[in-house]
Amino acid sequence: MIRRRTLLTAAGGTLLGSALATGTAHAEAQAHAHADATIAINPKTTYGTWEGWGTSLAWWANVFGARDDFADIFFSTKSTTYNGTSLPGLGLNIARYNLGGCSWNTVNGESMAVSPNIPSFKQIEGYWQDWNNEDPASSAWKWTADATQRAMLTKAVARGATTELFANSPMWWMCLNHNPSGAADGGNNLQPWNYRQHASHLAAVALHAKTNWGVNFATVEAFNEPSSSWWTATGTQEGCHIDATVQSAVLPYLRSELDKRGLTGTRISASDETSYDLARTTWNSFSSTTKGYVDRVNVHGYQGSGGRRDLLYTDVVTTAGKALWNSETGDNDGTGITLAGNLLYDFRWLHPTSWVYWQVMDPSSNWAMIAYDADTLQPGAVTTKYYVMAQFSRHIRPGMTILDTGVSYAAAAYDASARRLVIVAANTAASAQTLTFDLAGFATVSGGSGGLVPRWNTVTTGGDMYRSYSDTYVNGKTVAVPFAAKSVQTLQIDGVVL
Repeated sequence: MIRRRTLLTAAGGTLLGSALATGTAHAEAQAHAHADATIAINPKTTYGTWEGWGTSLAWWANVFGARDDFADIFFSTKSTTYNGTSLPGLGLNIARYNLGGCSWNTVNGESMAVSPNIPSFKQIEGYWQDWNNEDPASSAWKWTADATQRAMLTKAVARGATTELFANSPMWWMCLNHNPSGAADGGNNLQPWNYRQHASHLAAVALHAKTNWGVNFATVEAFNEPSSSWWTATGTQEGCHIDATVQSAVLPYLRSELDKRGLTGTRISASDETSYDLARTTWNSFSSTTKGYVDRVNVHGYQGSGGRRDLLYTDVVTTAGKALWNSETGDNDGTGITLAGNLLYDFRWLHPTSWVYWQVMDPSSNWAMIAYDADTLQPGAVTTKYYVMAQFSRHIRPGMTILDTGVSYAAAAYDASARRLVIVAANTAASAQTLTFDLAGFATVSGGSGGLVPRWNTVTTGGDMYRSYSDTYVNGKTVAVPFAAKSVQTLQIDGVVL
């Protein structure tokens, strides 16, 4: 995670920086930072149906996967008591399961090489442990491995979550140096003679999960930030550099291995590059044949407020007709205001249909929504970031249509069956503001009883965590709401007809 924090610090120092050549986003953000504003919601411009919110399981689930309270806190919307406090469930509905690359057995006198810097809770045990036998029913496969992360996976599925299977590294014996943290020089580390075996491992686990765990992985991702060069033999986690040429060689194997197991409906996602710009470079390097194997482009959001989100959207969605997710992101700001700002940039420019936070629990209280101690592995404080996440994940729900707001500090989603419009907005400025939402584009805007617009408020500098208010009303076809400095609010406007 250190390498991600470094990248985010370097990339996130400006408001989109030079991300958009026109400077529109920067000017828009500056205007928002210094004045009250009116935002016109445009129901005629839409950006797809929202699929949901999620988290990767990996390390935190490897520690806390047996706990039902955390399963409820993250994968339901019900209130759960934690450390004497009632937490509103985040309602995450996507769980990304990390297929490990570690095992501690010896094969033909060879064993895993271990980075001196990887903590044990980041070592995820894989299933195919002896390369001499590819039959998943043989003793070469250890299906009792990774029990704790799997426990949280099944708890998430029981609470309605969709799942994705992904690998940070191939099994150690598929790596040139037998080290699932990376090559000595950060270069390609997947052995050429194991391209198919890496795909086979993923496909075999997907089939076993469906048959034995009650988990039907919707998508499989063979790579994780594969073009990045920080995956080294002395790294702090599992990782493997796999350049775009090698990715192109693995993808047809993955499709073939899934299909021959009858998993023809399991889709392939790629390539989970670390930034918007790198994702675009990798995608555009693929041939049309290679692109044909990819059903959805996954990108990570570690470029922070930088990067050409707009061009990635154009290349992937508009031009190629593929789905697009922000499948992993995080930041080193425990207040949550950075999360809100970057997420709203994604709504404005990237237009993903799902958004996934990396680790909802983390030893760093700045990265975490709920922190834990890396030495004792005991859970600790709930950060303000948790409540900021609740503003989005509890209200913009799967099945809603994402609408255009024209700004990068407010997102809007419409539930046609409930005739409900949800708006989530942030004031990232150091002074209070009033934001007025212009709903003239809708046929009818009545609000709730007496025109009531329920709202929820989080002030990231202290005060309201996730407090509900019943003091705001529709005025004709406008709703005006005061925002404290560094705050995030959700508005629920009922009686809205397109």
